[in-house]
Amino acid sequence: MPTFTLVFLLLLALVLLTQLWLGQRQVRYVQRHRRAVPDAFRRRLPLKAHRKAADYTVAHARFDRVENIVGVALLLFWTLGGGLDALDRAWRTLEWDPLTAGAAFLLSAMLLMGLLELPLGAWRTFVIEQRFGFNRITPRLFVTDQFKKTLLLLLIGAPLAFSVLWLMRETGELWWLYAWVLWTGFTLFLIWAYPTLIAPLFNKFRPLKPGSMRRRIQALLRRTGFRSSGIFVIDSSRRTSHGNAYFTGFGRNKRVVFFDSLLASLREKEIIAVLAHELGHFKRGHITQRLMLTTVLSLAGFALLGWLMGQEWFYAGLGMRQSSPHAALMLFVLTGPVFSYFLQPLFASYSRRHEYEADRYAAEQTDARDLVNALVRLYRDNARTLTPDPLHSAFYDSHPPAAARIAHLASLI
Repeated sequence: MPTFTLVFLLLLALVLLTQLWLGQRQVRYVQRHRRAVPDAFRRRLPLKAHRKAADYTVAHARFDRVENIVGVALLLFWTLGGGLDALDRAWRTLEWDPLTAGAAFLLSAMLLMGLLELPLGAWRTFVIEQRFGFNRITPRLFVTDQFKKTLLLLLIGAPLAFSVLWLMRETGELWWLYAWVLWTGFTLFLIWAYPTLIAPLFNKFRPLKPGSMRRRIQALLRRTGFRSSGIFVIDSSRRTSHGNAYFTGFGRNKRVVFFDSLLASLREKEIIAVLAHELGHFKRGHITQRLMLTTVLSLAGFALLGWLMGQEWFYAGLGMRQSSPHAALMLFVLTGPVFSYFLQPLFASYSRRHEYEADRYAAEQTDARDLVNALVRLYRDNARTLTPDPLHSAFYDSHPPAAARIAHLASLI
């Protein structure tokens, strides 16, 4: 067995075992604390809601284990099982231009992978979410969404794949630098285009109605120096009863967006506090910092891929008989998460620090008690557990645990 194959298999097994172990810790910890509401929330959250959140978390954790095992099986099928190699040879038999065949290989591989993973997504939506009363999407709308996503993949992915492959073939040893510039520009374009060109394909956006809340939001935006193209409400309740708020885009194309389910759940002061938290990410430079981090990491990734593309052991060790730019790109995308898995706690910690900073900013702009009340309502309405396993949370969660976050806000009152 090639050395790289052995390294890949050992690391893949270690990742899977870690995922299963952390998932089991989460299940046991949440079930152990299911019987009583934590002291910090005892006056704010009924026991029934706490138990629902625990059961909801356990259901997702158990299904995560199934997804992890299926994901490893599919990864082995595509790599060492010869799936990608067979797909590559099938396209080569057509004797198309290498760039066209390579782009077709990439797109068809992505479409097939999405199709194989579709039953898991459907089960999570129509079984788990349905069981706990969160799902509102119909089978027809679910299929329509998948069709739109596929169409977007073809319309956006085809030109991008063709362009990257052209750079890999025609620009010499520094192709990875040019490809990184293209990728960075493409990412910025998507951030700019998402609010007005992509998101409206899936949700209806309507301006927030005039009234006291709109005036208070506009006053908050002026006070914080946030300029946007408008304040909008989306019909998220067509798909889920979960609530959220966010802003998206950049430059003059920024939008403040509320889920209609959020507006139905929270009081006016609480909505303002939630928005102040989101604006905290903007004012503290978190959006720019994350974009810069992503840009640096993508540069390192392209540089690494530039080196791996010339290594025959990379292809042979992952089940590809013939080396090619499109094979290197697909293998890198597929196996990259395995080799970077244990960096995940670092990124999660980085994100949680930003959440604390955004909470502090919200407490400066509004009453911290309003944000506490809003968070408790969101924990209740979204069935977010108040008692996650500390190690599982440290490894995965982009937001601080509920108790730690509420305690931090309480210190700011």
